[in-house]
Order: sequence, then structure tokens, then C-alpha cells
Amino acid sequence: PVKPSLHLEPEAVRAFHPTLGERFLGWEGDPELLFTENETNQQKLYGRPNASPRVKDAFHRYLIGGERDAVGREQGTKFACSYHWTLEAGASRTVRLRLTDQREQLRIEPEAIDDVFQQRREEADRFYETLEPAQLPEDCRRIQRQAFAGLLWSKQWYHYVVERWLKGDPDMPSPPPERWEGRNANWLHLYNDDVLVMPDKWEYPWYAVWDSAFHTLCQSLVDPELAKRQLVRFTREWYMHPNGQLPAYEWSLGDVNPPVHAWAAYRIYKIEEKHWGRPDLLFLERVFHKLLMNFTWWVNRKDQAGHNLFEGGFLGMDNIGVFDRSRPVPTGGTLLQSDSTSWMAMYCLNMLRIAWELAVHQPAYQDIASKFYEHFLYIATAMAQGSEDSPPLWNEEDGFFYDHLVFPDGRRIPLKVRSMVGLVPLFAVEVLDYRKLEQLSGFKRRMEWFEQNRPDLAANVCSMREPEQSPLCLLSVMQPEQLSRVLEKMLDEQEFLSEYGIRSLSRYHAEHPYRLDGDDDTHVVHYEPGESSSGLFGGNSNWRGPVWFPMNILIIEALQKYHYFWGDKLTVEFPTGSGRKMDLCQVADELSLRLVRIFERRQGRRPVFGSNRLFQEDPLWKDHLLFYEYFHGETGEGLGASHQTGWTSLVAKLIFQQGG
Repeated sequence: PVKPSLHLEPEAVRAFHPTLGERFLGWEGDPELLFTENETNQQKLYGRPNASPRVKDAFHRYLIGGERDAVGREQGTKFACSYHWTLEAGASRTVRLRLTDQREQLRIEPEAIDDVFQQRREEADRFYETLEPAQLPEDCRRIQRQAFAGLLWSKQWYHYVVERWLKGDPDMPSPPPERWEGRNANWLHLYNDDVLVMPDKWEYPWYAVWDSAFHTLCQSLVDPELAKRQLVRFTREWYMHPNGQLPAYEWSLGDVNPPVHAWAAYRIYKIEEKHWGRPDLLFLERVFHKLLMNFTWWVNRKDQAGHNLFEGGFLGMDNIGVFDRSRPVPTGGTLLQSDSTSWMAMYCLNMLRIAWELAVHQPAYQDIASKFYEHFLYIATAMAQGSEDSPPLWNEEDGFFYDHLVFPDGRRIPLKVRSMVGLVPLFAVEVLDYRKLEQLSGFKRRMEWFEQNRPDLAANVCSMREPEQSPLCLLSVMQPEQLSRVLEKMLDEQEFLSEYGIRSLSRYHAEHPYRLDGDDDTHVVHYEPGESSSGLFGGNSNWRGPVWFPMNILIIEALQKYHYFWGDKLTVEFPTGSGRKMDLCQVADELSLRLVRIFERRQGRRPVFGSNRLFQEDPLWKDHLLFYEYFHGETGEGLGASHQTGWTSLVAKLIFQQGG
């Protein structure tokens, strides 16, 4: 077959591809034209002769190293225009190029090109106006636009074939045999060859499966087809493991991330229905069937004792624990996790909600809806109430949920760290409308049977079935008293509440570090609002104080659901101890405003830029935002990866929500 190629023609470079056809590139000015081949420099890397003198690092060697013979002048598979200018300080030059499939359209006309740019700007303005709440301040428009743009800019082609990686490229030296015993060796089926949205294609040019679920919420506002396609891909046979596990990320596909994909699927479905006016039941059904396999993997692998209390590992919150939760427990035994168990309770409710939606159109889904309803009740009861042979993860004395460490001799202790793992139980909440149950008679009968015959489990079902009240049913891990006590800590400025959202670890641990009983400082957790000093995960992450957007988004959505059921019957102090009462919808709104405030310019500065004077003051920088990985728990300064637009782009969703 004819291979892709580039050839110099009069005033143009012709590109040819056997399936994409021809393209022509034209330019203005008189640049130096450079060609090379897209082949590895074998001589430099492996000491082997190159098949051709033109290799992929040729442009660098020519421009930086001065190797005149490194490049070709007429053909290759890589091409560059090299302009040589001398500019005064502060001056600039513009270069216009044109890529077209029509040879006769190559002429560079500056005014016509500038007109095209202006038309595209106007089209973009009209498009984004549909996402901007009325009377939105200009600065918030800027924040929202840049968050959306950064997310879409992070699309890239991702190609990873595990079997090929294990065997090595036939044109390269063979990889070490140890590779077959190392990471990803049991993911031979994985064949990724798609355009995906990355968390950050500069620093993280690979997908992270739970990050991607959060990406899809923002994607669904600007490109719902992209959002659905992205989520479906991760459940396809060439991504998902045959055992049902979703791939985490390329450096350890078998790591365990929170199961948030059913939540994302339903949210995408509802956003598309509301904003775009087209509910896609086929998408919902496709994802649901594949997630059934993933749910089964969780139940079989992470609750091997069958007590409805789950392990799970680090679950994306790297150093939040006393020790590395992705490794065997250093004391021996097992770790029963508040967050893992809560994620599974949430997973049940997400799948229940999807099954409910599908059952309206296909009654057979009532049976699977009943399965998830019952499974939720078992998990919620184990978490919040416990049983004769298994105490709950709820701690009545502290009014909080903790991980439990089970020693090899059966002894069990709570790890009393006030962290996000004790707030994840908030996420396991859903509100059902009894009026819709009339369409689902099979599910209704099963639900009523449980209420009547298993009152020990039905304690996690709260109803408003009196005639004068709305006919709603609340499913929640937390009973009302537990909810109030958790919110009391979460909304305390000396604990979780920051000026910029909810911290990942309570400020209480600044003065009261947690140490594992009888241990030295090896296993200790203390509050760190900024960059981590912990060596866990190479110090590359920090869940011991900073504000993280994805968890805050789930907190906000949970509060909105609780409010939908309780209305003004449930109020809390905000902040705790202030005497100022708010309902939970008002609390959710206040948290949303605090997250947006990270990026807003007030009194001449943006919290996200911290003490960086260039970003805060320079006219060329001060309005060009970076969407960091996480944010300082006291100042709101951006930390971690500086362009982690993936889940931090959720700020655009918050701005949209405020007016929607």
C-alpha cells in the first residue's frame, strides 16, 4: 500500500494519505523549509544504525545543534517552516498559513483570513450565550468560557495496545522479560485507539477513568455526543477487563477508582434531555448493561466476606489515609472503607435510578430496579447500623463515619481520621416519587414488601406519604440525626468548611494529628492545606487539606437532593456556630459561590493565582486562567497540575447552574 508522504511543490507542500486523501499547505513570507521522517533515532537511543539519516528529532538537531545535514529539503513525513527574524523588545510578528484540500485555494489573503477568524469568534459568542445565565458578570463569563475551552482543548488521540507494548515493537530492541510480570500484564485485551479528553494533555497525556466521568458533565453542555461517546468507550470490550473492571490509567490499569460512571451516565442523560431537548434512552441502556458487569466485579472482588462492607484501595484519594491504601495493610488484616462502601451504596442508587427510567419504557427493568433497591438497603444498614457480628462504620460518639481496620486476630478498630472518606456517605442519596410508582407495579410491590417485612432494613427509607405532603421517598445511607451531625462538622470553619469550598481533611487535625494506635510517626495524618509533605505516592498528591472540585460537586448535588425531600423542614447553621440558619439548597448555593470565588477577580486579585504577581497584575496574564488540580484549603491558591482542566472545568457547570 502507498504510505503517507509529504512532497514539496511550487509554493506549497502536498500531503498524501491513503485513506484521507490529499491536503495542501501554503504559507506567507519566505521561510526555510525543513523535512524529515517520523522514525525513532535508533543510533542515539540504542546504538543501532538508522535506516535513514532523517529521523524524528531532526528539527531539534538542526535548529539547536546546528546539524545542517539532519534535515531534508523536499520530502518526508514531517515538515516545518522555519522563520528567522530579529525583533525589538515587545514587538510581534504574525504568520498566516493555510491548509486545504483544494490546490487552487492556497493563496494567502490576510484580510480574508482575518475575516474568517472574526466569523468564528462571533459564532462562538452566540453558542456560549446559550450557556450563560442572564446578567452574568463579564468576569464569570470569562471563567466559564475558558473552563469549557480548556476541557475541549484537552482532546487528543490516545493509542495504547497492551499486548504490543509487552512484546515490543518489532523494529526496536526486545523489552526486558520482566515486563510480562509487571504492570498491566493481565490486561492483554486492552486496545485503545481513540480521541479522548485527557485530564491535562501536557502533564497527564493519558485518561484517568474517574476523572473522565466528571469531564462528561461539562462536555454534555457543549457537546453531548462527545460526552456519551467518551463514557461508552470505557465500558467497551477493548477497554473494560473481561472480569468487569474498568481501566484506571496507563501506568496501572488495575488500580481501583471510585465507581462514578453510572452517576455520570444518568447526569449526561438528564442534561441532554433538559438543555438539548433529546433524551437518549439507547445510550442509557447501552451503558447500563455494561455497568452491570462492573457492579458485579465490585461485589465479588471488594466484598469477599459478604458483609456488605467494602474494601477498594486508595480510590483516587491518594494519601488521605494513615497508610497507602493501595497496598496490603501494614498491620496485616483488612481495611473496611467508609468511602468504598459509600461509593457502592451510591452506585446502587445510580443504577436503581437508571433502571427506573428504563422500566417506564420496558417493564422488564423493574426486576433489576428491585435488585438494586434491596442491595442498597443491605449496604446502608451495614454502614449506618451494623449487625450482631459486624459493628457499623458510623461512630455514635463522634457523629462521623470512619474506616475500620480489622486485624488478623479479628480485632477491629475505627481509624478516627476526619477526612473526606467520612463525607462520601452523603453521596448515597436518592429521591423517588411515589406517583411514578403507579407505572411500575412490580417494583412497587417489592418495595412495599420490604417496608412491611424487613423494618430492620427499611430504616434507611424515609417517606412523606401523608396527603398534605409531597409524595416523595428518600433513600439515604444517613438517617436524619446522622445527617445533621455530619453536616455540623462539614460546615464548621474549624473543620471542613473553607472560604473556597469543602476541604479534603478537617482542620481539626492541624492541632490534633492522628496516629495509628501504638505507632510512631510512620503512620500519622495531619492537616496540610497546601502541597503535601507526605511521601505516600511520591508526594505527588494531597488529600490532607486542599479543596478538590469533584468531591465538592458531589456534596453540592447531595445537598440539593436532601433539600428536594426535606425542603425548609431541615435547616442547619451556616457556618456551624454562627446562629445563621439555612436550608440545604441555600447551603449548596453558598458552596457553589465559594468554589467559583476561587477564580473571580475581587479587589484586584484572583485567589487561584496566590502570590504570583505576574499572573495577578500583568495585563497579558491576569485574565488568562489556569484550572489547577486542587486548591489551597486556606487561600484558594491553585496547586498541583496547573492545567488539570478536566474535573476543575466543573466550575463552568456551577456557573451555568446558578442561572439554570
